[in-house]
Amino acid sequence: MKAKFYVFVAGLGLLATSAPMMAHHSFTAEYDAAKPVTLTGAVTKVEWMNPHARFYINAKDESGKSADWELELGSPNGLMRQGWTRNSLKEGDVVTVTGSKAKDGSNLANARQVTLASGKKVFAGSSEKEEAPGPAPAAEAK
Repeated sequence: MKAKFYVFVAGLGLLATSAPMMAHHSFTAEYDAAKPVTLTGAVTKVEWMNPHARFYINAKDESGKSADWELELGSPNGLMRQGWTRNSLKEGDVVTVTGSKAKDGSNLANARQVTLASGKKVFAGSSEKEEAPGPAPAAEAK
């Protein structure tokens, strides 16, 4: 009887710890890889927390109009393995970010690469999957 109870408790523990992982979204659920974006602007806020670190910049579009953008990075743990620290981005730093826009058209993007104020380019821990190169397209008949 005790063994069944312990198996039941262990099963409940596994179920409870897997629930947050089920709620996690995939890249394709929120972002569109066919909508690349490159933004340059000053960092206005940095959030270093799970499940994804985020930072915000004020960037100007082609017409010169300012807009605030939210940029999603990888997890803090994954970023630290890439060499990031909590102080890699600071308010006021001017950065250039490449990534993919949100499907809903909001000023939200999944960052793929960040060029820091020093000129150093760092991987942003994007959850976007790089597609394997396919065969070369066939030549069109004329």
